[in-house]
Amino acid sequence: MTSNLPTVGDVETVVKTATTYAKDLAERVTWTALTASAGVAIAAGPADMFRASFWEGVGVAGIAAAGSLVKGLIARFVGSKNSASTASGV
Repeated sequence: MTSNLPTVGDVETVVKTATTYAKDLAERVTWTALTASAGVAIAAGPADMFRASFWEGVGVAGIAAAGSLVKGLIARFVGSKNSASTASGV
């Protein structure tokens, strides 16, 4: 009869996976907020950010996407070679 209880190795893997996920998620949320804010400042301007046109909104999305791409490319040189994260261990 085999036991279905988790082993020490299983528990360590789950904790490591959860920690890695939390680091990655925190980094993604932070960088998305920063690049979207920069997109608004560039595309619509700080004074008009609450009255942005459709095309300014599209510009904001494009700038945020470009910022995400640049961050991912930079992360290849800063962080792990197989990850788009700059956080260590992700």
